[in-house]
Amino acid sequence: MGESNGKLLQAALRYADLGYAVFPCVPGGKAPGTGHGFLDATTDRGQITAWWTARPDANIGMPTAGLLVVDVDGADNPWPGEIAGELPGCPVSLTPRGGRHYIFRQPAGKAWSSTASRIAPKVDTRANGGYIVLPPSVVGGKPYRWTENLETCPADLPEPPAWLAAQVDGGADLFVQGGNRPADDGKVAAQGAPVAPPGATSVVGGNLIPTGQRNATLARLGGAMRRVGMSQTEILAALAKANQDRCSPPLKDREVERIATSIARYEPDQVAVAVTENHWGQDNPLADGTAESTIETPDPGPLPAELLRIPGYVSEVMDYCLETAPYPNSAMAFAGAVALQATLAGRKVRDPGDNRTNVYILGLAHSSAGKDRPRKINAEILHTIGLSRQLGGRFASGEGLQDALFTEPTMLFQTDEIDGMLQSINKARDARYESIMETLLTMYSSANSIFPMRRKAGRDAPGAIDQPCLVVFGTAIPNHYYEALSERMLTNGFFARMIVLECGSRSTGREPRLLPLPGRVLDTARWWADFRVGTGNLENWHPVPQIVSHTDGAKRVLVETRLEAEAEYAKAEAADDSVGTTVWGRVSEHARKLALVYAVSENHQRPEIGQAAASWASRLVLYQAKRMLFMAQSHVADNPFHAECLKFLQKLRAAPDRELPHSVLLKRSKIDAKSFSGLVTTLEQRGDIVVQMQATSGRTGRLYRLAGSSSDPTRE
Repeated sequence: MGESNGKLLQAALRYADLGYAVFPCVPGGKAPGTGHGFLDATTDRGQITAWWTARPDANIGMPTAGLLVVDVDGADNPWPGEIAGELPGCPVSLTPRGGRHYIFRQPAGKAWSSTASRIAPKVDTRANGGYIVLPPSVVGGKPYRWTENLETCPADLPEPPAWLAAQVDGGADLFVQGGNRPADDGKVAAQGAPVAPPGATSVVGGNLIPTGQRNATLARLGGAMRRVGMSQTEILAALAKANQDRCSPPLKDREVERIATSIARYEPDQVAVAVTENHWGQDNPLADGTAESTIETPDPGPLPAELLRIPGYVSEVMDYCLETAPYPNSAMAFAGAVALQATLAGRKVRDPGDNRTNVYILGLAHSSAGKDRPRKINAEILHTIGLSRQLGGRFASGEGLQDALFTEPTMLFQTDEIDGMLQSINKARDARYESIMETLLTMYSSANSIFPMRRKAGRDAPGAIDQPCLVVFGTAIPNHYYEALSERMLTNGFFARMIVLECGSRSTGREPRLLPLPGRVLDTARWWADFRVGTGNLENWHPVPQIVSHTDGAKRVLVETRLEAEAEYAKAEAADDSVGTTVWGRVSEHARKLALVYAVSENHQRPEIGQAAASWASRLVLYQAKRMLFMAQSHVADNPFHAECLKFLQKLRAAPDRELPHSVLLKRSKIDAKSFSGLVTTLEQRGDIVVQMQATSGRTGRLYRLAGSSSDPTRE
């Protein structure tokens, strides 16, 4: 256990000794790492030790029941402004993004729930039903830190000052215009209401509602109207007027309509809890900045079929595969042919930026859908031209992979059911599996350099691999592949290095055809086998690959692709989206590698990267990046509870109109009613689903509808 990971366990035990119940969160994130989230929190040292022994890099979560945590977002946020000296000496945690957590004990008789931007812009509270992440947890590569070490047990924490308690009790409606001091001891000011602290924004009596408070304030106004029985039409009319008169700038009309629709779905006796607990705001991105954001990627769908063709050798190999396969599969045939072309050109060509043809390509298809035919064709071609030594199968270990590339620096590994290897890497503690991942990552980045091998016993020098070209052609069953991925694989670069092609439904079968390998396919393969670059007798050991130049049009397209990827990377970086930054960070490189493969496939003797090659490569990698990000966020789980949430959402996503009645969804979920209820509560509070009441056959039933960031009625 490393020093930093040991600190997390020691810190968790220290909090428990002080009387704070804790639970693990996912490494590098804030999501709960146990099946029941903060409900699993405990002070039991044995359980805590077991959790952090199993996941030593897990972050530390703490429920805030009985506490009041004021969550100030942003290093430049002025709250509490001039009255900072009047805050009692409460513990303060500094968050990775420059914010602050002020921790108080709830006064006797209070039962506060969490709020969002109620007491000031970008100032939330966490109380009953919430939790926070504690130091020294790390998010986005940056740690939480105490301003002073926490030494106070929960019972000895200070209570919030009276002016703050009044704001939490009454919210923004208690603010009066012109106030400049908090009312002493919660007493009512001369105008008849407590006065806001300096810097607070008034929202009553016609005062403006600024950016950062528009959604939350209109939702509270709508909730007040719903509590007295007003209809959706009446609420919408009132909110539309308030929006135009008081919001600065006004929200779009459709956003106001969504707020009214969301509020009206609650019964009058339910809406108070929904508004108070900010069901649509907790842990979801708001344009007003009231919660930390994650980028929601819409589903672009599978790769368009026209992108699964490039001229020349790749298409010739594809055509032979499709003619002879018992279940022809265009995506799989394309993946196999690209892998073969990349191998044949390995260590022999490069583009002006020194990008090589080494690619990791993965075809996802269900069983008996044509996955083995492209592998057999590649093996037959390489054997026929005398290059069978360049073929590999399963990865036994990282050391074995290095030894294979030391003997033959260009290798094509064709691995079926690659998800099994990923599962082994993800679950096993054997260093052998870890070395496979490490070698795959480093070999990919070493294609234009020297890879130093490990030192072996009895050898004076460890040796090195000069410009290794490792091409991987993997296949897997779609759901098995995504279930095998871990959060670490999503962010360490492995996922981003893969070009993932989904093969869709199995085609209609036909009788197999025994056809010889086309002479043109073999002639081109032999040409590559005999092609030598550089001069002198060292060319096999230290080749100087031929530079394949760009046309001006191709160069322009590739620059535009790089700029678009950089813009998406910046968005992901601003949102602390580590998966997004990892994927977008590889897009430009993928485009240049694939444009090079296109060029040598089109004309192996006189290749040139033209505009058509660059445009095709750009379209493919941009489309694929979006699809990979969507699949990652909708299929890859951080823990078993998260996996159940994703399955729940997938069932809604696949349903007509993306909605299902309670009885149907409960039956399809195949879990008990209590667990189902927990899923619904979590997903509704996160804003992923909308729960509506529906009258059917004289009864009132529940209907669950997929929401998401783009359709949440209360988000900007």
